[in-house]
This record gives sequence, C-alpha cells and structure tokens, in this order.
Amino acid sequence: MLKTGDTAPDFTLPDQDGNPVTLSSVLAEGPAVLFFYPAALTPGCTKEACHFRDIVGEFTAAGARVLGISADDVTKQKTFDKTFSLGYPLLSDADKSVARQYGVSRRIGILPNQRATFAIGADGVIVAAVHSEINMNVHADAALKALAKS
Repeated sequence: MLKTGDTAPDFTLPDQDGNPVTLSSVLAEGPAVLFFYPAALTPGCTKEACHFRDIVGEFTAAGARVLGISADDVTKQKTFDKTFSLGYPLLSDADKSVARQYGVSRRIGILPNQRATFAIGADGVIVAAVHSEINMNVHADAALKALAKS
C-alpha cells in the first residue's frame, strides 16, 4: 500500500454517470481524498460512504474533493449514490488496475479491494494513508485532519 510521502499515481476512471474523472485534473483544482471501499451497498461500505457524505462540506471548506473508488461497475455505483444521496463521484475501477497501483487490491478473498483512504495534496503527494477494515469513520476523520495540517 502506498504511504504518506509517496506520489499518488495518476489515473482516469468513469464515475457513476459514466463521465471520465482524471486525478491530475482534480488535483489541478486542489487536494483530493480517495477512499477505496470493497463493495457498494454493503453495510460497512455504506457506513463509510455516508460518513464522508455527512462531512463533505468540511472537505469542501478545506478545498478538497472526495472520490470513492471500488471495483463495482458504473451502474452499481449509480445505485449506491442514488440510494444514499452521496453527492460526490464514485469511480468504477472494474479491472482493479488503480487499486493495484495504490497497493489495495486483494490477492485472495471474495472482496476485491482493501478499505483504504489517501489524502492527497494538490502537488500529488500523499499527506495521509489510512488503512482500517473495521473502523469506518476513521478514514474520513483522519483524511480531514491531515489536510488541515498540510
């Protein structure tokens, strides 16, 4: 898994509406938070995504954009967004290529990705790398705290 101080790999993935989102374009506007989650519409991922939703205004105030990423297809991402009114881009990494670049793709098990979050400065450097499979709220809270310090 990438760690604090590493440069975040650039990528382009479709969001829940099928629109391409490129990390370098997002970073041109300010910091970003990428949170990888195992599977849309599951209890843990829903709790995590809703916590990001509930404090997304704090990220916006810090000039940062939140991007969720899973191996789910665009249609499932759209359903996830609409069901829980998430309101931020959910990116489909169906072939897990981006998860592999960030070191969060599982090699074994039924879930495609580990739960991990990366707070990335506008310069593309990771200012926080958060990994917790069981504490759903720590991801957004730690990312916000790291962005406030950077």
